[in-house]
Amino acid sequence: MKFGELVAASRDVSEVRARSKKIERLAACLAEMDADETRIGVAYLSGDLRQGKIGIGYRTVHAMDVDRAFEAMASIAGPGSTQRRQEALAALFRRATREEQNFLVRLIVGELRQGALEGILLEAIARAANVSASSVRRAAMLTADASGVAAAAREGGEARLAEFRLSPLTPLTPMLAQTADDFADLFSGAESVAVEDKLDGARIQVHRVGDEVRVFTRQLNDVAASLPEIVEVVRRLPVHSVVLDGEAIAMRKDGRPETFQTTMRRFGRRLDVETLRAEIPLSAFFFDCMHRDGEDLIDQGQAERFAALSRIAGPELVVTREIVRDEAAARAFYERALSRGHEGLMAKALDAPYEAGRRGTAWLKLKPAHTLDLVVLAVEWGSGRRKGFLSNLHLGARDPSTGGFVMLGKTFKGMTDELLKWQTEKLLALEVSRNDFTVFVRPELVVEIAFDGVQTSSQYPGGVALRFARVKRYREDKRASDADTIEQVRAHRDRSGGAPDSAATE
Repeated sequence: MKFGELVAASRDVSEVRARSKKIERLAACLAEMDADETRIGVAYLSGDLRQGKIGIGYRTVHAMDVDRAFEAMASIAGPGSTQRRQEALAALFRRATREEQNFLVRLIVGELRQGALEGILLEAIARAANVSASSVRRAAMLTADASGVAAAAREGGEARLAEFRLSPLTPLTPMLAQTADDFADLFSGAESVAVEDKLDGARIQVHRVGDEVRVFTRQLNDVAASLPEIVEVVRRLPVHSVVLDGEAIAMRKDGRPETFQTTMRRFGRRLDVETLRAEIPLSAFFFDCMHRDGEDLIDQGQAERFAALSRIAGPELVVTREIVRDEAAARAFYERALSRGHEGLMAKALDAPYEAGRRGTAWLKLKPAHTLDLVVLAVEWGSGRRKGFLSNLHLGARDPSTGGFVMLGKTFKGMTDELLKWQTEKLLALEVSRNDFTVFVRPELVVEIAFDGVQTSSQYPGGVALRFARVKRYREDKRASDADTIEQVRAHRDRSGGAPDSAATE
């Protein structure tokens, strides 16, 4: 397939809103590729450069067969390598049309946003290969490699996809939870559910084979080098191979958790690890076991997986958990969880398999305050004592139907001086354009917003706005694709019967 045909498909997907139309256009594009081309095409349509960072910056790109060219650029090293990469890129751009150049620029600097979110792309892969979407989703779940799954589907269909297995040391996309409105929601017809402390830590997925241990974040980055105390704990477990799901959290001497920000100071830090370890030691608490000594457990029920976890880990490494049979018992556990300093509770269906990457009702979370995880779309310069800092955030909810984000309003509340300084530096690094008052940014930074309610609003395109919104914290452990959706926001409004335009975010 010619590169221009892929670029045209990307353009078309960005211009249509309907999910079905996006899938149809992507599937048609993928159907024209052979297996090798599919690996490349799926990566590019996802906005991923297969070679990773190639040493070409934003300004370099704007100053002046595609995958092979990137491979060549990525391999350039030694004295004068920057100049030689620039020359190679210039040669590539001279062969490209203006539309192709624009695509390449956005791909290289990580700004490619055409609405081909993973769920949509997986559906398109299934349609192009004439296989079931469930088979594609399962294979992608087990490998976190949509490009490889697409190639396998084209090469061998359902039979090839069925060969995918959980592989210890290769991360899974983590299972996710929906938010429950009240205690009645926790049961959904079930006679009993498991309830657990909802920890305010950092999600970790731990893999071990022999003495090799990897610790993956929610974004599937290996941070084992930054967390030696967790690696040591996992090496002592009485197993040869294991895959566990849990949280890492900094704990105070009195047994209560430190703040989320304190825990996050440890993640991704490769310098002065031992100094930080002494200053902020981390504890691991596990709540699921997906593999044990050669046996995959993801298709077993939650009760069976937790029993396997308990036999491996012991009570000091396992999250506090109870089986409850009514709302009164769930509420009592919830109050105890809060008294222990945790966020609330998690409720889990006892017979549910581990559905990696899915946000379903098998896992529910219940917290005291209304909060949403939203994406920063832009930010306005402050005035007065905030002059010189980026202050007023433009907040967006995810729209799965378009692959984009819907603005809900703005807020400048809940920010300390330290946070203002941090977000100014962070958001300027994400800048794509600006005017006299506003800096527009790549929609990548997730912020947890507390609010008092959701109301109907004609001011914003989603038709809703948050009442008395304030920043609770930034969620660097989450991607924009993990943000809450516009439908979840509207559901808050519908439940509360939000009055129109009475008090919005500002």
